[in-house]
Amino acid sequence: MKRSLYAAVHFGAACIVGVGFIGCSSSEEPAESITAEPASLAVNAADRTAALDAFDVVYEVLQHPRCMNCHPAGDRPLQFDNSEHHIMNVQRGDDDAGRPGMRCVTCHGSDNLDAPHLPPGVSTVWKMAPREMVFEGLSKRELSEMLLDPARSHMTTDEMIEHVTHDALVLWGWDPGPGRTPVDVPHEDFVDAFTRWVEAGAPVPGEDTP
Repeated sequence: MKRSLYAAVHFGAACIVGVGFIGCSSSEEPAESITAEPASLAVNAADRTAALDAFDVVYEVLQHPRCMNCHPAGDRPLQFDNSEHHIMNVQRGDDDAGRPGMRCVTCHGSDNLDAPHLPPGVSTVWKMAPREMVFEGLSKRELSEMLLDPARSHMTTDEMIEHVTHDALVLWGWDPGPGRTPVDVPHEDFVDAFTRWVEAGAPVPGEDTP
């Protein structure tokens, strides 16, 4: 027993003998346990920063007139690079595709016309985004919260990645026809940024983020 206690003291350990148990604690904490938490926090902070940088790209694209004009804060679509209200008092309608007598497809066909400022078209049905899926006037925090709320975005994050990758209305933003400025961030960069943000846990920018 004396030999055992001597060995324990020699190696810097204190042992307490109680009724029915022996508890030992080391006087020197391993270096790994001292540095593990700060290192982990540093990695997590770096991941979050990278994800928020990726969302900056997403936000830039979604605030572009080619995207925002169909995601307005009200029931009137916007148009042109300065996001004016649509001429002729065009309104959303119950199904987001125009009111009776003024349906979107009355003017918007299946492809862009070949002269500036004529009604653009797309291979699927031309329509507005759902009323809840607003881009116009939202901060980065507000927009990210909307995207992550299925009641407003009407999609899961996986479905959103599929949507921004393949949906014809989204792709039109990079090929809007004569007289319109396309989205200036390359589509593949936008999809990559959206995917990186989602795969990093889709962090929401802070309250003080513009």
